[in-house]
Amino acid sequence: MTTPSPATPRPLRVGIAGCGAISHNHLTAFRSLDGVEVVGVCDIDPHRAEATAREWGIRHAAGTVDALLALDLDIVSVCTPHPTHEEVVLQAAAAGVHVLCEKPIAVELASAERMVQACDEAGVKLGVLFQRRFWPAAQRIRAAIDDGTLGRPILGQCSVMLHRDPEYYSRDAWRGTWANDGGGVLMTQAIHYIDLLQWFMGDVAEVYGRINTYKHGEHIEVEDSATAVITFTSGAMATLEASTAVSPSLGVQVRITGETGASASLTEFPEGSDGRVDLWAVSGKVSTEPAHPGDAEPNVPLATINGQLIPHHTTQVRDFVRALGDGGEPTITGRDATKALRILLAVYESSRTGSPVRFTPLSESAQPLAQVGG
Repeated sequence: MTTPSPATPRPLRVGIAGCGAISHNHLTAFRSLDGVEVVGVCDIDPHRAEATAREWGIRHAAGTVDALLALDLDIVSVCTPHPTHEEVVLQAAAAGVHVLCEKPIAVELASAERMVQACDEAGVKLGVLFQRRFWPAAQRIRAAIDDGTLGRPILGQCSVMLHRDPEYYSRDAWRGTWANDGGGVLMTQAIHYIDLLQWFMGDVAEVYGRINTYKHGEHIEVEDSATAVITFTSGAMATLEASTAVSPSLGVQVRITGETGASASLTEFPEGSDGRVDLWAVSGKVSTEPAHPGDAEPNVPLATINGQLIPHHTTQVRDFVRALGDGGEPTITGRDATKALRILLAVYESSRTGSPVRFTPLSESAQPLAQVGG
């Protein structure tokens, strides 16, 4: 008598909503995993959906999210313009489909909260792409905070000094508009590093910030530059500067000083390259490497930036698939992603009103270095 072999599990069925530039990263990541099948793509431009399906050998090209969800999906990957994320996520949740969404989770806090609530109520997972958390350099700094090498962070600095040509904004009508992009450098570029900063530093209590447009005003209505002072519920403080008016680009630096007095920083230069620990000042010794190697090309095309991030997209996609398999949570949930959005929206609000935006009272258990004035 022949013993029947165990049934082969059905592959997880994935659909990609939106066939713009970043969808290439999602397609590559999902296609690299065992037990996963990309069964469909959709786009409001049916020709682009069909072209993507042909290029990748995908069976179905849809013109609507409803048609995509009708393909009996397990996961939908959201690569649509920022303000449309909520609509896609709510449709997916109603259909019982898990969601992996590009950053930012939304462009309004209430929208993000509705997305999280809808997925909770539907019992589906919601993950949001912040792939730079998976850099080994970022993981090393997080570990040094957790194991006491740095200890509780007390000071932080986040510098996002990037280059964008005017053509970056002018080639797509939605770029650089409040209605269709949701913001400028903070919403589209700096949000990745705001996420890293708050992941290292903890929950935020207050934000005081300013935005301006210095270089790209002929092409955008949103900010190309911003600064902020951020106070955390622990009493820690950090500064933020961000711009796409820099030429040549200086890349990104995130530096943390902990209560032990030790400091560490990472640099992403050129943009899109892996973050590197360029400063490790621990136990009385300082180890450094050049933040800006002289032989590096500082201004990098967007396609190159996105392409270099594919390995980390893949790591996060694998983590999301793992969460579906073991019933746990993805490393970066919708609630996690809402934190970075809340911070940058507070910079916009503070710049508009001229006043700091207070999230919650400073924790009574915190031990700030100085009393925060009223």
